[in-house]
Amino acid sequence: MNFFHFKQTVNHILSIFLLVTTLGISQTKENPIPRIETQNGRHALIVDGEPYLILGAQSNNSSSWPATLPQVWSAMDQLHINTLEIPIYWEQFEPQPGLYDYSVMDSIIKQARERDLRVILLWFATWKNGSNHYMPQWMKLKPDTYFNMVNKNGEPIDSPSPHAQATLEADIKAFSMFMNHLKEVDPQHTVIMVQVQNEPGSWGSVRDYSKEANKLFESKVPKEALKAMEVSSNIGGTWKQVFGEHAEEYFHVWHVASYIGQVASAGKAIYPLPLYVNGAIRNPINPGPPYYQVGGPNDNVLNLWKAAAPDIDLLAPDIYFKDTQTYLKSLEVYSTKTNPLFVPETFWHEDFPKFFYAALGEGAIGYAPFGLDDTRLRIGPDGKPMTAKDMYEPTALNFKLFKPMADVIAKLNYDGHIQTAIQLLPIDPEAEKGGAVDRENYVSDQTISLKSWDLNIAFGTFDRMSRSSFQPKHPDGRLLVAELDTNEFLLVGYHCRVMFEPTGKYADKPWWFLSVEEGHYENGTFVMDRILNGDQTDWGLNFDTPKVLRVKLYTR
Repeated sequence: MNFFHFKQTVNHILSIFLLVTTLGISQTKENPIPRIETQNGRHALIVDGEPYLILGAQSNNSSSWPATLPQVWSAMDQLHINTLEIPIYWEQFEPQPGLYDYSVMDSIIKQARERDLRVILLWFATWKNGSNHYMPQWMKLKPDTYFNMVNKNGEPIDSPSPHAQATLEADIKAFSMFMNHLKEVDPQHTVIMVQVQNEPGSWGSVRDYSKEANKLFESKVPKEALKAMEVSSNIGGTWKQVFGEHAEEYFHVWHVASYIGQVASAGKAIYPLPLYVNGAIRNPINPGPPYYQVGGPNDNVLNLWKAAAPDIDLLAPDIYFKDTQTYLKSLEVYSTKTNPLFVPETFWHEDFPKFFYAALGEGAIGYAPFGLDDTRLRIGPDGKPMTAKDMYEPTALNFKLFKPMADVIAKLNYDGHIQTAIQLLPIDPEAEKGGAVDRENYVSDQTISLKSWDLNIAFGTFDRMSRSSFQPKHPDGRLLVAELDTNEFLLVGYHCRVMFEPTGKYADKPWWFLSVEEGHYENGTFVMDRILNGDQTDWGLNFDTPKVLRVKLYTR
């Protein structure tokens, strides 16, 4: 199957497109469709005409049913999110061939709208975590028509084949009806993005070794794939001849992406919402041989994916690495001039909420921990069931602070005004013996450099003049700073202390705080709750609790 071969499906796509063109809802300037916008190599998700920051949570996999939705909403209320990620299951959506059940989709949209929440719908169809378990039962019962991959030994594996033309046609048809209905029932744009499939690719076999796949593997590499991998188009040859030891992986990636690209193209022709694909990504620092999930949008094949699936707006990493440096590297490699960073799945416990700040520092349009609803019992490290507070508070601490100012942060980030820092390692208690901390001898763990100032950041908790002996069990300190104007800054943080140091044109000049306002945002405007001074500023700005500060400086 070649991405540019649409002969068997194009007539169906065109007929649906003509139908919805007649019946569809026109977009107006007052009610624009969400979109991804790029300027100066930075990206924003535009919703209702303005940059939008996704403060998200993804439900558990089996939580979309009407009977379990109340347990989803109860959790979302505690998390202070603005966006819910939740799946639509192909097996529910098309229980019989050509018979579509929109009830689950409609319930989710209606109930989210009642709660003033936005939604990202996840299309669990041909792929879910590398398998086809959400495929309709009537398809599962015809494995010769809707077939799986075959490994080197000729054995079928638990992963759908990207070369199954009948499966592709069925997915295109179902997704087209999905997008058509979404366009008809959601003129308010409660749904702001759609995920096409879930963690596509395969485990246990680098590619399909069926007769059809083997024949394609011996064919010439498409020119578009050569260009994507920066290989001269004058170099002809098979996948093995062109790509050597990477041939099988690249071949599989190309065909998985081509398959999903066709599904996405059909849906976008009907209703051009932003579309993305998420991946169970490989380790970007130590990937090893391809024993990771092959075929998905891993960092080494992003260009292949973008060439094969041009209607996918972004490729998103599901990040479950516990090593801080690997996590940060994952954020870095998925934030490029051609790929907006969005983290649609990640851990929510221990110190992982600090990576929300790190993601913003890489220009992220959103962040969403996985599996946060009341349908699933979690067991804590003590072996006892976790309380709702234990489960939700780490994420809620971030989102409660950011939700009132999400649009402000989204705009500042789109304009390139935000930098962040997070605590990397636990503080050695022997390194700090207490005592007064003055500006000349202030010790920092990290430094953020601005135009004419450095922010020296010490992570942890503090008494008035020194770092206290108490440190959180998990190092969770984080800070965000945005330059609002000359010598004026917005600071948002937790478990850290900040001291300004003049540089550049202000170097060696005496300086003072003109004002330090602690407050919050309402309708995009900062509201001052109190002015800090004296003990609250003389020894640095202390973020012992999550807080928002607006700081102005002056020099002589």
